Amino acid sequence: MSRIGKMPINLPSGVNCEINGSAITVSGPLGTDSCSIVSGIKVVKADNILNVEIADITKESECKASHGLMRALINNMVTGVSKGFEQDLEIQGVGFRVQQSGEDLQFHLGFSHPVIYKTRTGIKLKAVDATHLKISGYNKQVVGQVAAEIRELKKPEPYKGKGIRYQGENVRRKAGKSGKK
Repeated sequence: MSRIGKMPINLPSGVNCEINGSAITVSGPLGTDSCSIVSGIKVVKADNILNVEIADITKESECKASHGLMRALINNMVTGVSKGFEQDLEIQGVGFRVQQSGEDLQFHLGFSHPVIYKTRTGIKLKAVDATHLKISGYNKQVVGQVAAEIRELKKPEPYKGKGIRYQGENVRRKAGKSGKK
C-alpha cells in the first residue's frame, strides 16, 4: 500500500463531502469541486475523516499505482475549497507591466499591442502592482494551468532575464557574445 494513500484526510468545519458511487464531490466556503474515483479504489467517510482504501484485493497491484494519487487529489480538493491555492508571478523588463481591467488582466510586454488575458470561472486574477500579480482559486490544477498560460505570454529569456516568471524562480543566465579579439 502507498504511504500517502494510507494517511487519513481530515475534513475542516464548513466542508461537506458526498460520495456517489464512482464520484466524489467536496463543497466548502470557496466553491465546489468533484472528481471521479478510479476503479478498484473506495473512499470511506467516518465522522469528519476520509480514508482512501483499495477495494479489490484481486487487482491490488493495479490499484496500488492509483491509491496515493486518489488520496492526493481528494486532499487537494478539500484544501482548495477550505483555504484555496495561490500562485504569484512577477514581471521583469523595462516597460513590461500589468494592469487590472475589470476581472481580466492587460499586459504590456513589448509587443505592438497590449495582451489581454481573460479570467476563467473559479479563478481570481489580481494585479498587486505594475510588476506583480496573484492568481488564486480552489482548484490546484487550474491555478497552475492559468499561471503557466500567463508565463507563456512572455517566457523569461536567458540573456537579460526579461519576461514573466514565477515568484522566486531562478532563471539560468547565459553569457552574451564574446568581444572581438
